[in-house]
Amino acid sequence: MQEPSIRCTVIDPTGTITFAGPAHLAKALTAACSHGPQDARALLQLAEQYDPSLIQDLSAGLAIFDEHNVGEDHTWIDERLDDQHDYPLPVRVVNGPTRQLSLAPFDAGLIVFNLNARRIVQVQNSYAEILRRDRGRVREAGQPTGGIFRYSLPGSWTILP
Repeated sequence: MQEPSIRCTVIDPTGTITFAGPAHLAKALTAACSHGPQDARALLQLAEQYDPSLIQDLSAGLAIFDEHNVGEDHTWIDERLDDQHDYPLPVRVVNGPTRQLSLAPFDAGLIVFNLNARRIVQVQNSYAEILRRDRGRVREAGQPTGGIFRYSLPGSWTILP
């Protein structure tokens, strides 16, 4: 059985990005938050140690988005969102349709990582509750390896529902 996907939306000082990935991604991003990233780029770099190929795929997806959506011309993403209401690839929130996507749960739900407010909001999470302290398996291409990671969010972070 394949692991369900979850939508993760990341808010930072430069804007908002959103993407869907395997549900274990939520724990990897939470562990990355424990290191105090200032923006989404740093968050993804920190999360890369927990599932390198997944994070590299997300970063590449953002690069593709940036290549095809220049300035105020969002035709490329608008056409794709018209075809797929549950679009899984990374996008920057640049207009109404992308904002709507950023707030739409995927299979296992939606978690918002607000780096500005140091807040993780489990809007809907049917996979596994995000905890302040936890551990997880290091993965490669989504497959568990023998490695384990542990994290503890600093007191400055809040986890909601």
